[in-house]
Amino acid sequence: MKRVCVFCGSSSGAIADFAEAARLLGHLLAGREITLVYGGSSFGLMGELARAVLDGGGEVIGVTPSFLLEKEKPMGGLVDLRVVSSMHERKALMENLSDGFIALPGGLGTLEEFFEIVTWAQLGMHGKPCGLLNVFGYYDKLIEFLDAAVEQLFIKPQYRNMFIVEKEPDILLNRFESYRPPKVDKLLNQKKT
Repeated sequence: MKRVCVFCGSSSGAIADFAEAARLLGHLLAGREITLVYGGSSFGLMGELARAVLDGGGEVIGVTPSFLLEKEKPMGGLVDLRVVSSMHERKALMENLSDGFIALPGGLGTLEEFFEIVTWAQLGMHGKPCGLLNVFGYYDKLIEFLDAAVEQLFIKPQYRNMFIVEKEPDILLNRFESYRPPKVDKLLNQKKT
């Protein structure tokens, strides 16, 4: 695993522990010589994460659409900041650059980007690991929802199992190393209505 894309908030969230978790993940990535691919911002958890990677001597690739350059000030000191024309192009480039994907706490943008990447995996467009770093129970309700969707036959169990969920970043990264994607066969069983 050479590059990991991390989706996370451009806000720091309600508790300081979220920023600490972002910094811990950043230090681990740098220590393992894994390049960070992320949204390029200097704000919130995104900024904490990127600064920690850089402070640890690691490499960071920022990917941002041009219209966000003024709204989310890019991180200074990035050797590689890629400016694209749209959010769609951003996600496609991030997927292409990365060997795995992690969601730290974040809002709608974090969820949208992470779920699109997981959907691409479900469709067989890539076989890369996708993990939720569930720090301080942030994703507990989302995990409950995913399990309920399995019970209601909207998500197959093998696709639910694509979500690697851990509370500790080092354990999550270890699981990424041994990840094997499910066999993609067909979509859910269709019933005629």
